[in-house]
Amino acid sequence: MKLTSTLTGIALALGTAVPGFAADVTARISLQLPLKSHLGQNLALFKSEVEANSNGEIAVEIYDSAQLYKDKEVPAAVGSGAIEMGVASLTRYVGDVPAVDVFYMPFLFNSEEKVRKATAPGSDVRGPIDAAIAETGSTVMWWQAYGGAIMLSKDGPVKTPADMVGKKARVFGKTLGDFVTSTGGAPTLISGSEQYLAYQRGTVDIGMTGVSGVKSRKLWEVMDTITVTNHADIEFIVVANTDWWNGLSAEHQKVMSDAALMAELTVRNKVTEIEAGAYAAAEEAGMNVYHPTAEEIDAWKAASASVYDGYRAKTGDLGAQILSAAEQY
Repeated sequence: MKLTSTLTGIALALGTAVPGFAADVTARISLQLPLKSHLGQNLALFKSEVEANSNGEIAVEIYDSAQLYKDKEVPAAVGSGAIEMGVASLTRYVGDVPAVDVFYMPFLFNSEEKVRKATAPGSDVRGPIDAAIAETGSTVMWWQAYGGAIMLSKDGPVKTPADMVGKKARVFGKTLGDFVTSTGGAPTLISGSEQYLAYQRGTVDIGMTGVSGVKSRKLWEVMDTITVTNHADIEFIVVANTDWWNGLSAEHQKVMSDAALMAELTVRNKVTEIEAGAYAAAEEAGMNVYHPTAEEIDAWKAASASVYDGYRAKTGDLGAQILSAAEQY
């Protein structure tokens, strides 16, 4: 009994399943971020709810920090059934569903109200995206709010597009790369788990991420300045292999769907607080935080107008439909 209790305590601390204790269903989830990140903690909440409400019939195992798959590998791994579930940045589906990058249209979702409308289950922006992702063999379980995209740099902020000219910038999506190109920079696609080394080694001059990632990855050790552009809305999605999901009993599906909805609402409602805490931690660690002026934001918008034209050209009817809906918010 003492050994069982100890193993259970360790498992709860790590967010993984207790080995040797069989459940009827096992759901392995791949995550590129550390478990201590707010997305990792959100998965731990989901795990706790599912295991409690299924009376232990469903075991959830979380493999964080890209132990099994990097972010870019998750869509194929889940879609093929190599793993039951995974977390991926929404933009990782851009190859199959180009329209997902509507969330990276520069400064389109520039308020929490607009983001909430667009990401609400069944909205005229999210609904068609979830349906299109379903055609890749994956079922969207829930969306995880990650916050606004910010810039990272050394020895001074990235105030205007002029500060991008000739600089190499880390991006995590093709459309963000178009944004960098439109402002005179050279985009380099680097996964989240590899960006620390990229900054440390000088592979890129400028970083792009969410501020919560600065905290969870301790990026203040390799960059010293944050520019709060909030030029894009970063969303992650938790997906399940559709064949695996369809093979679950109705009771088990309900347990997991209820837990997924609760997890989504929890992270969405906490993201503003999470970002505030991350900014405070970054400043405490010695980072400078720069807030661009209205005139500087206008310069960014003007320089990146071509990104909208490129999006329309690449995304067809679905992209036009979603972008039109988003612009009404």
